[in-house]
Amino acid sequence: QVRLLESGGGDVQAGGSLRLSCAASGYDFRDGCMAWFRQAPGKQRDGVAAIFNEVGTTYYADSVKGRFTISQDDAKITVYLQMNSLKPEDTGVYYCAARWYCGRVGNWSANSAYIHWGQGTQVTVSS
Repeated sequence: QVRLLESGGGDVQAGGSLRLSCAASGYDFRDGCMAWFRQAPGKQRDGVAAIFNEVGTTYYADSVKGRFTISQDDAKITVYLQMNSLKPEDTGVYYCAARWYCGRVGNWSANSAYIHWGQGTQVTVSS
């Protein structure tokens, strides 16, 4: 059974940085994709960034382009989200998501595109 475990969340002031990590338990996603989503209080869960290993492509939500960077370790087990220049609107619970064989995924930011999910880590950005 695949388990995704996020870490690295916390409280930070606007303009600060955080680095989130998500480790898959004993599985690698060389033939898959991994993504970060976030859910602000009272709002739906939205895609933040994704990395598709089969095609070597990364995707970002417009709201985080230029500030966030998604990356993976060489073993394709852990995915990271480096978040810089944080804003209060970045506040939310951040979830890691993954699946294998992403060739038919039409929308990288759709919740339904991913099969495996972590429990989430809270990020709070104060002004």
